[in-house]
Amino acid sequence: MKIVNAKVFTPEFIFKDGEICVDKEQFAAVSPDVSKIDAKGLYAIPGLIDIHFHGAVGYDFMDGTKEALRSIAAYEASVGVTSICPATMTMGKEDILKACANARDFKPDDKCSSLVGINMEGPFLSAQKLGAQNPDFVMKPDAEFFRKAQAASGNKIKLLAIAPDTENALNVIAKLKDEVLCSIAHTCCDYDTAVKAIAEGATHLTHLYNAMPPLYHRDPGPIAAGSDANWCEAEIICDGIHVHPAAVRAAFRLFGADRMILISDSMMACGLEDGVYQLGGQKVTVTHRKALLDNGTIAGSATNLFSCMKTAVQKMGIALESAVRCATYNPARSIKILDKVGTIEPGKQADLLLLDDNLDIKALLLRGKWLFNEI
Repeated sequence: MKIVNAKVFTPEFIFKDGEICVDKEQFAAVSPDVSKIDAKGLYAIPGLIDIHFHGAVGYDFMDGTKEALRSIAAYEASVGVTSICPATMTMGKEDILKACANARDFKPDDKCSSLVGINMEGPFLSAQKLGAQNPDFVMKPDAEFFRKAQAASGNKIKLLAIAPDTENALNVIAKLKDEVLCSIAHTCCDYDTAVKAIAEGATHLTHLYNAMPPLYHRDPGPIAAGSDANWCEAEIICDGIHVHPAAVRAAFRLFGADRMILISDSMMACGLEDGVYQLGGQKVTVTHRKALLDNGTIAGSATNLFSCMKTAVQKMGIALESAVRCATYNPARSIKILDKVGTIEPGKQADLLLLDDNLDIKALLLRGKWLFNEI
């Protein structure tokens, strides 16, 4: 199959008129299938990659069931997120191990996103910056428990959240930096502690601005430490609720589009109506897409990654090329799956979205097959 006349997002992060060949499940230099799809006037971008979210359509990754994981993966595929790396929560050890083991042998069907990893967000967090994480299950960082979870997952854990200000955190980062991408998260750490954590190997910041000290001119904290280290990257939630548009633009200036990663941090309410839901065993009330614990704490998002990317462009002033890069190439590079997904190149998995000028999805290719095509 050949897709012609599209404005193709290239590995150089620009749009260029061109054509795309697909052979079975991969992009190819040529295709034995002579059929053509005319994508005139449409943008062609890689399938999106969400490396930090918890659930959707009434299910949570921590449910630890095949039904939950399949339902989440099917929803994400339907909204253009073709590769997923769902996150754990701060819950009991057995719950974490169950969720990891459930993901171990997940095989997507034709309607499901590819499971490309696990983000272990809890339980090694600061009790003072938990956000929506459950305080009953916080643990000090423990390399051996991480390794137990990693073994249960079949080595699927790609990201590990650690608060550098907690007991033994820097030692654990140093021990694990060659085994997993360590991320500064849910922390009260100051600038100097964050610098030490980055030097030990924590080169990622979890949902920038959220659950960390703010950027203050006499006490700049982990945001400035991450910006100073040009090998450190940062996630950001662009749902229009977690971070003000001006702060999103400031983050892109601090880190550059090459180091920003768009995430959704969505919870089970994503894709559903307002109502009462659960996150990490805690009640969450969602009103007008805003998810809150009973104490008023924002509890994840109710917005998928594609909608976050669209919001970043249409309401926050982020260039389309930058937003696409930060939802495709950058997350793939971050968790070391860029050899498989993240760009439209021969040999890569054929995940692709065709968008109109309003950035609405007109067609969606999932592993070489049309999930839908309205052209």
